[in-house]
Amino acid sequence: MAMWIQAQQLQGEALHQMQALYGQHFPIEVRHYLAQWIECQLWDSVELDNPSEEAKAKRLLENLVAELQKKAQLQGGEDGFLLKIKLGHYANQLKSTYDRCPLELVRCIKHILHSEQRLVQEATNASSGSGVQAMDSLSQRHQQINQSFEELRLATQETENELRKLQHSQEYFIIQYQENLRIQAQLSSLSSLPQAERTQRETTLQSKRTTVEAWLTREASTLQKYRLDLSEQHQKTLVVLRKQQTLILDEELIQWKRRQQLAGNGGPHEGGLDVLQSWCEKLADLIWQNRQQIRRCEHLTQQLPLPGPMEELLSKLNADITDIISALVTSTFIIEKQPPQVKAVIVSEQQAKALLKNESTHSESSGDILNNNCVMEYQQATGTLSAHFRNMSLKRIKRSDRRGAESVTEEKFTVLFESQFSVGGNELVFHVKTLSLPVVVIVHGSQDNNATATVLWDNAFSEPGRVPFTVPDKVLWPQLCDTLDMKYKAEMHSGRGLSEDNMVFLAQKAFTSSSNNPEDSRNMTISWAQFNRESLPGRNFTFWQWFDGVVELMKKHLKPHWNDGAILGFVNKQQAQDMLMSKPNGTFLLRFSDSEIGGITIAWVAENPNKLVWNLLPYTTKDFSIRSLADRISDLNHLLFLYPDRPKDEVFSKYYTPLQCLSLAAKAVDGYVKPQIKQVVPESDTILDADGDFDLEDTMDVARHVEELLRRPMANQWSSQQS
Repeated sequence: MAMWIQAQQLQGEALHQMQALYGQHFPIEVRHYLAQWIECQLWDSVELDNPSEEAKAKRLLENLVAELQKKAQLQGGEDGFLLKIKLGHYANQLKSTYDRCPLELVRCIKHILHSEQRLVQEATNASSGSGVQAMDSLSQRHQQINQSFEELRLATQETENELRKLQHSQEYFIIQYQENLRIQAQLSSLSSLPQAERTQRETTLQSKRTTVEAWLTREASTLQKYRLDLSEQHQKTLVVLRKQQTLILDEELIQWKRRQQLAGNGGPHEGGLDVLQSWCEKLADLIWQNRQQIRRCEHLTQQLPLPGPMEELLSKLNADITDIISALVTSTFIIEKQPPQVKAVIVSEQQAKALLKNESTHSESSGDILNNNCVMEYQQATGTLSAHFRNMSLKRIKRSDRRGAESVTEEKFTVLFESQFSVGGNELVFHVKTLSLPVVVIVHGSQDNNATATVLWDNAFSEPGRVPFTVPDKVLWPQLCDTLDMKYKAEMHSGRGLSEDNMVFLAQKAFTSSSNNPEDSRNMTISWAQFNRESLPGRNFTFWQWFDGVVELMKKHLKPHWNDGAILGFVNKQQAQDMLMSKPNGTFLLRFSDSEIGGITIAWVAENPNKLVWNLLPYTTKDFSIRSLADRISDLNHLLFLYPDRPKDEVFSKYYTPLQCLSLAAKAVDGYVKPQIKQVVPESDTILDADGDFDLEDTMDVARHVEELLRRPMANQWSSQQS
């Protein structure tokens, strides 16, 4: 029940999303009155894709119905009478709905509970000042949408009432019109009567006919006015409907898609579609009601044609309402779960442009996709009609001719999804289609880095409603910083992202600058070529390739140390020297290598009369696959304090491999022993690499004291120690 108590405290948009989870498929009253029982059941233990689990789901359904009936019987007194009836009705309704498909009930409740948990967690995370302000703004906008829905509901109900009045008035008019015809028929038949009787009857019938015809004339004018008034009301309703639909589709849905796009770069999850789905369902219901009303008006007009512009007005209204519902259907055919963005595609960028112009793309082919047909199924728990492509794969791809410096990893494709269906008994037939976010097709893992750069840039900087797949060639440096920070935090699963000092370091690298002032780069722009086409000065890799190498190294091997604050990382060699020179011997820091992709080096204050700051040759993923960073730091006895003054064991000891395990590993896999560092003053630059770090592979004088011991067989090392 604890979750339900928290869910009831939700505010604004989160509350609307929670309310949208419920409906006829599972009433919110059931959740409320059986909250404790529902949260105590083992819903997650039921495997939804396993038919043999149906018996377990059946028992849960029966128990739920029994609990609901028991709760209903406990209601007493005048106030509890209606609730008793309502809960009993819900018990019967749930049994009737899910008796033949009990697994759908489990699916429904699991979806509700997981969604509630997510909403409560998001509300907790958004409790900061800026989060509250954003939620307040969001709540106001959504409150406006809900208020408009209420206005539309009232307007639609009013036009329905007016339409019924019009129908009743027209039916009575037709009765009176038929009465007038009957009087005329009677007058025509008077010729066979005697003169005296005929005169008397004729006078009476003429008087009655005059009265009826006068009434018909007045009523025809009234009916025409009713029709025009009703037409004007429908026009006003359509204006509000179109405005509401524009707000939902062109703002809310576009923002959801934008959040979905940024989620590909590590941004927060785009959020569920529950609220959007609820709004679109309300829109569809209101549009359909108004369309049916307009169609009934047309039918009444055809039944009783009257002089005036009604036929043209109704034809225009019908066309407008059909356009509105068509836009709703085609715009809400969306992809909730995007395909992986470096994967199979079939539509090229040129074909995507043609699609937006309603030009046929079936004459060309960008590739062959296997298992690309799927039947859409209705999911009762979520109220959605969806298709799941579980085994889709790319067989062949046709690439376009590339110009200039463009590579295959800069070529964008997209997955095209199409479907055709009808509503209203084939009254309206829709052919809907939608495109996935841009994807890049690669044939080897070595291309992943550059393909990811293409997708990252597109996700971050594309504008809503763009021509596929146009993105700016240059962006402001702070924009790229936000993107890199988002990506970094997502990969680290941490709230510790890139600091302002880190951004200054990256600006120095990207622009070959020496400025330490963040304001100097705030108004600078960085181009796509600077980002991932042109190599950094003196290097054979781009800015992005260097940054992505850092991310890969960190997320695979060093994530805990980053989250602990043990790795400064974004510090160049000169900065490291300046920081360490005033520190005691044995003080060290960890920084990313400037000269190697995905490398991290140790800079430390060596025991030397001249007090030098030395840098070890960078460690890479290959090194950490052999022995962890913590163990390597433990091995190096001359490393004493992590900058600025933390004892290294205080920081890293919790990550050390236990000695017992190390001994067993050494016996099992011919492991390595603890290295020792001896102070060796370089006689020349021959032991330094291109970056000025100690090259522990080229110079045996240093290597045998630092790295060679890690690579020497245990047996040989042991014998040398014994001797």
